[in-house]
Amino acid sequence: MPPVKMKKPLMAAIGLGLSGCGADYSVFHPAGPVAQSELNAVVISTIVVAVIIFLIWGLWLYVLIRFRDTPRNHAPYRPNWRQSRPLEIAIFALPVAALLVLAVPTVKKTYALAHVPSRHPLVVDVTSLDYKWVFQYPRQHIATVNYFYIPIGRPVLFQLTAHSPMTALWAPNLGGMEYAMPNRVLPLWLEATRTGTFLGRNANYNGIDYWCMTFLVHAVSPLRFTRWVKRIQTTKPSLTVADWRQLSRHTVAAPQAYSNYPADTFPEKPTQFTVRGLYYVPTHKP
Repeated sequence: MPPVKMKKPLMAAIGLGLSGCGADYSVFHPAGPVAQSELNAVVISTIVVAVIIFLIWGLWLYVLIRFRDTPRNHAPYRPNWRQSRPLEIAIFALPVAALLVLAVPTVKKTYALAHVPSRHPLVVDVTSLDYKWVFQYPRQHIATVNYFYIPIGRPVLFQLTAHSPMTALWAPNLGGMEYAMPNRVLPLWLEATRTGTFLGRNANYNGIDYWCMTFLVHAVSPLRFTRWVKRIQTTKPSLTVADWRQLSRHTVAAPQAYSNYPADTFPEKPTQFTVRGLYYVPTHKP
């Protein structure tokens, strides 16, 4: 029996329909509550839009068949027809209902995600440089470049700033993105519920090598995280002012780790802080 040949449009449609199932589409593979909540909002929006599209297509087919110009067509002819109260109500009510279905869960999820769900989050100070990321742990007094570790099951509060043009930190498996801006400190909290290594990136164009601003998120067990911190504290050198100046240059850097760092590499007082429910005011003096 000869193989069945599929037409290119059909193959493209099937490929498009199955594209979200691949591991490369990390948005569809959440690894934490923030990412899962945002994926739920995307699913609701997709369902609402699909219902509207099929409803419009259905009405279009109905009108096309019911009022087609053929000798056997018995569609009513009403040249003096002016209005229909049920039709006017439906035209107004259906879009309002669709907006409510989209708006209510979106607003609820947005306000829910504005609260750090823990009184003791892991605080990570994030500094965007050209073209690299520096992650500092103020409580643990360690720093990494282009990668970081977090324990699963514990919210992580990222405090973002930039010593370069505005960028955007995004780890799709864990949640949405947040901008890093010079002279500002913006908050973002994420959490991992399963172990794994996830890719993060700069989601905002800020120069010729911005595509190199990727980083790895290692979500590990709390015990392994503690061991990793101790290993960095005991085996890695301190970040000096000269090292910081080298990192601040317009270069691409390999992953690195430091057992300490200068106190003035991150703003002492957060600005533009919007995450509510956070009582802990971190100190940045090691």
